[in-house]
Amino acid sequence: MKNTYLELIEQTFNFPQDEFELKNGNLLFHQIDLAEIIKEYGTPLRLTYLPKISQQIQKAKQYFEQAMQKHNYTAKYQYCYCTKSSHFRHVLEEALKNDIHIEISSAFDIDMLKRLDALGKIKPKTKIICNGFKPVNYLENIVQIINNGNQYVTPVLDNYEELDYYKNNITTESCNIGLRVATEEEPNFQFYTSRLGIRYSSVLNFYFQKIKPLKQFKLRMLHFFVDTGIRDSIYYWNEFKKCIKLYCELKKLCPSLKAINIGGGLPIKNSLGFNYDYQYMIEEIVSMIKTACDEEQIDYPEIYSEFGSFTVGESGAHIFSVIGLKRQNDSELWYMIDNSLMTTLPDTWGIDQRFILLPINKWKNEYTRVNIGGITCDNSDYYNSEAHISQLYLPFVEKNEVEPLYLGFFNTGAYQENISGYGGIKHCLIPSPKHILITKDKDGKFQHSLHNEEQSADNILNILGY
Repeated sequence: MKNTYLELIEQTFNFPQDEFELKNGNLLFHQIDLAEIIKEYGTPLRLTYLPKISQQIQKAKQYFEQAMQKHNYTAKYQYCYCTKSSHFRHVLEEALKNDIHIEISSAFDIDMLKRLDALGKIKPKTKIICNGFKPVNYLENIVQIINNGNQYVTPVLDNYEELDYYKNNITTESCNIGLRVATEEEPNFQFYTSRLGIRYSSVLNFYFQKIKPLKQFKLRMLHFFVDTGIRDSIYYWNEFKKCIKLYCELKKLCPSLKAINIGGGLPIKNSLGFNYDYQYMIEEIVSMIKTACDEEQIDYPEIYSEFGSFTVGESGAHIFSVIGLKRQNDSELWYMIDNSLMTTLPDTWGIDQRFILLPINKWKNEYTRVNIGGITCDNSDYYNSEAHISQLYLPFVEKNEVEPLYLGFFNTGAYQENISGYGGIKHCLIPSPKHILITKDKDGKFQHSLHNEEQSADNILNILGY
């Protein structure tokens, strides 16, 4: 006799009770009864649980506070939220409740921050780190807010020409700037060196020849970024040590240098078997910086981080209904869902991103090996053992069952809407799903509201010019 899906999970994983639990045979996510949400709003839907954002920020701050106390690290830690992971107003407003700073990467980011400032959501001393390669409109917006007197804006130089633009257009007596170091990419990456930033070997000469002679500009920050995030790997620690060494060399020559920005992100849970020692990693980062500074007899820098996925990723989920079953090649079972994976969760298609996948209901059904298919006509619109690393097992359902099987992809709160072009035109004109916001009132009761309806045919056709 086959085991039930519940027995499969219990025998395979330590079920994370802080995030998931079962009630009356249905799945709860952060204690939210997903069956009730589905009953009210239907599927497909995307939900955001806003309190999780604040919880993640406070968790990271605590990690750094404990690490700094342990190693007697006397400089400050500054938490930055990188907006490109999710630009939604409700996300920024929730994040900004936690005394954080902002890292941006485009001209429109500044327009977004202006609107939040007009609403009183940004504190006067909120630091704004301007990153990325900067086209003219981005440069113009940076110059405008600096010339208007915002001394907490720090443009991070990505190339030599960027400094020339500021020199010719910024009119304030003093301006803080940062400098991004181009890291060497992992050996399996297509390109050897990151396209962003200035190479290690050129940083000191650039400072001496271009920055130091300009009394108007103060180099305050050295920015370091590894695209794969903060990982306990030889590659990461090698790049990190190179950056610390460069910081120490530059600090001896540049007294104004006060901060090191470690860039990159902390990972989030992508499976029930996820295992990552956050406290250990952050303690190692703090310890390495302190040790290097002690050896070189220089002051400890303020440590900046730019956490995007870590901030917002675990607040999100996408829920679909299984609307059809197909048996292919006598053995392959396909569960067809009521939306598209490649348009709604593009990372599953673009970078084989793995998300936590769990059924919402039917946990007492027998389990079976399946593939999940989206409803576009593209062969790549699927999620199976290849994307999920291991075989994909879900409750077995019959075609004639009254209640459909509901599937949840969890911790999907970062990047998916931005990459898919939320509210725009999708492959095969698949609409963006409805979006639900969930929070708690002062009594701890859940409150949910509809942020956006499912994209309508009129909306799509208007964009297309019909």
